[in-house]
Amino acid sequence: MSFKVNLLQEAEDDLLEIFKYVAIEDSLGNAESLFDYLYKKCISLQVFPNRGHVPPELFGVNETYLEIQYKPYRIIYEIAEDIVYIHCVLDGRREMRRLLEERLLR
Repeated sequence: MSFKVNLLQEAEDDLLEIFKYVAIEDSLGNAESLFDYLYKKCISLQVFPNRGHVPPELFGVNETYLEIQYKPYRIIYEIAEDIVYIHCVLDGRREMRRLLEERLLR
């Protein structure tokens, strides 16, 4: 079964912010490569989206969200029927508990 992947606006904004940061701090080429890889990683959830795991920060709080990683980046999503909703793409070196509470548990 193939799932539809829907990047929510916040996730698209996250990808753009990561791209801008890497372009400024490193190089445009590396920013483009990273953006492409993260985007493809998101789209790869069309197949076997259940391969992700519950983010440790959400155990016992809200276990409907899953994540896959491309270290240090974490792609947080949920599955509803045959649609994968990608909520955010975050740098795992940041304060994740606070970020996830702000973004997902409002």
